[in-house]
Amino acid sequence: MKPMPPHRLRKIACTAILALGLVLSVAGAGHAADIPAASLFSIQMPEGDNPAQTSVVLQIFLLLTVLSLAPAILIMLTSFTRMAIVLSVLRQAIGTQSMPPNQVIIGLALFLTFFVMSPVWQKVHQAALTPYLENQISQEEALTRAMEPVRDFMFKQTREKDLAMLMDIAKAPRPNGLADVPTTVLIPSFIISELKTAFQMAFMLYVPFLIIDMVVASVLLSMGMMMLPPVMISLPFKLMLFVLADGWHLIVGSLVKGFG
Repeated sequence: MKPMPPHRLRKIACTAILALGLVLSVAGAGHAADIPAASLFSIQMPEGDNPAQTSVVLQIFLLLTVLSLAPAILIMLTSFTRMAIVLSVLRQAIGTQSMPPNQVIIGLALFLTFFVMSPVWQKVHQAALTPYLENQISQEEALTRAMEPVRDFMFKQTREKDLAMLMDIAKAPRPNGLADVPTTVLIPSFIISELKTAFQMAFMLYVPFLIIDMVVASVLLSMGMMMLPPVMISLPFKLMLFVLADGWHLIVGSLVKGFG
């Protein structure tokens, strides 16, 4: 009988050691399973007759939930959607793939949103936040007061057609006034109206740059330069047109004044 090669002996020994370690780890896990789980980690509601402690815990969970939804609230209930879409389409119309970068586009839209929404936030602070912090009103009343300026802002930017469509889908009764429109219907109506307005502005921005691309492509084709990409020639002309027309001033001014 031939002796076993050394490399095979090493392989068998390593396999045996791994198997032994696996058995020991399973045994240790079984021993650890005997330890009560409550001694390792537990979340308990405060006991007692005083419901104030339980209320504080529930308020903390509610606050964490609101903070997790804060980005969606900022995007959907403010002017951020329109500004981000228009600025992104402008970059594509000019033909600069990554200039300005996404951080600049989002940052400009974010600070313009702060500028546009500052009167609304001041009304929320004066009517709801300050009285609530001074214990003059309850949480329910503070929330109701805080929603009034936001609803007024959304009503100004919402089309009646979109609002009526969602009211019909929800099978809600015909409202006698703006106060009778549910917030759950107003929010999607506002978002649809903002998307439509943003795409209309984006189309108006795209047309001049598209004309430049068509003229440059026609000239290059008539000169027989079919291998030369028209984008390389049209990009300087589009940048020159945008700078000479003071494009950033016009676009930012139109975006901000559109919410006036």
